[in-house]
Amino acid sequence: MRIELPGGPYTLSDPVTWPAVDGPATSRVVYAAAHVVADPMGDNTPGSPAAVDWDATLRFRRHLWSYGLRVADAMDTAQRNMGLDWAATRELIRRSAAEARSFGDPADLVACGAGTDHAPGADTLDAITAAYTEQIETVQAAGAGVIVMASRQLARLATGPADYHRVYGKLFAVADRPVVLHWLGEMFDPQLAGYWGSREVARATESFLELVHAHAPMVDGVKVSLLDEAHEVALRAALPEGVRLYTGDDFNYPSLIRTGSHALLGIFDAIAPAAAAALQVLDSAEAACTPEARNRLLAHYDEILAPTVPLSRKIFETPTYNYKTGIVFLAWLNGHQDAFAMVNGAQAARSLPHLCEVFTLADRAGLLADQELAVRRMRALLAVNGL
Repeated sequence: MRIELPGGPYTLSDPVTWPAVDGPATSRVVYAAAHVVADPMGDNTPGSPAAVDWDATLRFRRHLWSYGLRVADAMDTAQRNMGLDWAATRELIRRSAAEARSFGDPADLVACGAGTDHAPGADTLDAITAAYTEQIETVQAAGAGVIVMASRQLARLATGPADYHRVYGKLFAVADRPVVLHWLGEMFDPQLAGYWGSREVARATESFLELVHAHAPMVDGVKVSLLDEAHEVALRAALPEGVRLYTGDDFNYPSLIRTGSHALLGIFDAIAPAAAAALQVLDSAEAACTPEARNRLLAHYDEILAPTVPLSRKIFETPTYNYKTGIVFLAWLNGHQDAFAMVNGAQAARSLPHLCEVFTLADRAGLLADQELAVRRMRALLAVNGL
């Protein structure tokens, strides 16, 4: 099958049939951070309240669960702080947790972000703590796990590590079970620069580890999105026993997961079939009886994920925070939603040449589920743009 792209004709690769999945991975705990599907008939112009297609949004979460992946919801992939307002976020948390009950325990299957974005005017540490508390209690009331998101308000107000420790220390008392702490780098959100009390990563890491060690029984894990493989490996080794490192590195995830990181990744929204297949192979590798069998299986794991890395690096290229556009674009190409539309009009955040390259890289990774549909929709997009 061929398609005319702006750079010339492109011949699609042979389609890939991914294996069925029996259940979640046993060697790693893995979350796919999920996007929301905008209502194409709603007013999702920049600055408007989010209009969500709830049926398609929940259908996509069932798609992720069917591949044995847990869902990280109401996170930056769902456009928190970039168009998903608190009213829509609260409804998303409620609906996602309720939908998870048809698959199992929502506390195991879905974890939701709790932050302070509904209180942009919070100007004291107590006000920030109260805002966090409201969202944590909303997530817990729904029955989902809690991911404590980084706070723009706290980043703006804090004068040093002690302020972070004061706020987070109070939040652990609010939580009814261990939580995931989220360290989102400034490449994902420039307003989070200097989080944990310093713009120097080494000093911020010291502050972060001090907090985690002080409250280890209430920390399920830490989700780190700094796109620095060496830093993540060192941080993973320094965590208290029983505290997981959930990689948020959408550039280096294959090697980080293979060497011991768990995962909470936006790219797994787009590559769920490949991710699930690779994780099954990793499970087999870690249960292998001989070094030879283990090495053979690990090579197969690498072989599955290697073609997804150029795709992920393209989707997450600078400015990294616009990666959601590529994620939604692929969901549209693959028939998970009827329109290439996003809340806050964010479908316009990437250029047509960028999207064309995402299309070809997804094809090479075997991640166009229905090539005829994908080509038809790609041609429609090109036609709308005068090509």
